[in-house]
Formats: sequence, C-alpha cells, structure tokens
Amino acid sequence: MNTDKKLSILFVCLGNICRSPLAEAILHHRLDEKGLTDEIWVDSAGTGDWHVGSVADPRSISIAEDNNILLRGKARCVNYKDFHSFDYILAMDRQNLADLKHLQEQHGGKAKVRLFREFDTSAELPMDVPDPYYGGTEGFQDIFIIMDRTCQTIVNRLIEDKGL
Repeated sequence: MNTDKKLSILFVCLGNICRSPLAEAILHHRLDEKGLTDEIWVDSAGTGDWHVGSVADPRSISIAEDNNILLRGKARCVNYKDFHSFDYILAMDRQNLADLKHLQEQHGGKAKVRLFREFDTSAELPMDVPDPYYGGTEGFQDIFIIMDRTCQTIVNRLIEDKGL
C-alpha cells in the first residue's frame, strides 16, 4: 500500500473478480477526472480465495471498457493487514460486511468497515450490490450504474471534505 496517500479505501466482494475490482476501477477513473489520484489509495479484495491471482471477470472488463475505464489488477484475498492499512473497507453486500466485521474483531485495526451502498444517493433496501457472476451481461451493466453513481457520491464527499 502507498502510505503517501492521505486516504485509503478498499472495496471488497466475494471473489474479487466482478464487483470490487469494477468499483476500484470506477473510483480510480472518477478520482483521475478530478485530479485526486495522488490523494487517495484505492484497492480491492475478496473474502473468498477461489480466484486469487486471476484477472477480473471478462464481463467486468468489458463493461469497464465500454465506459472508457481501465480495469487492471489481479484478485486477492482480504488479509489482517488490510484492517490496519486502510481507512475504509467498503463491502459490496451484507454477507461480506458480516465476514469483514468478524475478521476485524479477530485482528483489530483502524479501518471503518461499511457497506458500499451507504453512499448511494438512491439506494433502496436491500443495500447490497447484486452479485452478477451467475447472470448475463445485463447484470454487469446494472451494477456499473449503481457503482458509478455511488463512486461519484464518494468523490463529491471527498471534494467537499465531508469525509466518508
């Protein structure tokens, strides 16, 4: 992790190949548009280890490319250091949130663990980002819309210096 950054955010989903790497790429893109990439460190991880070392799901890569966003990196699993290194760990759904809170209880750390969609201005219950893995490409388009809107809200809050 780059400790020169003023703020750090980790996005977490189950396998780190669909939702969390897409959220990471979108936030990088939105931060770059505002000239904030030097201020904020962004990463992603999964609570499961099935895909460690794999690139993102081709459908996530495709929807990112369709929106002129570069999605790079390889899947990794959340580890105890993340709770000490990141300021915020944002879970894509309530199950991942529960898993993250359990891990933090075991390992401690300063990270604020929250649901990603707490920052979605039009979030409806449930506040989970649906997992598109077993569906078609339309599910990836749906989550892109949710994530882009939510990442824009995060950037706006950071610009307004309201914090997360």
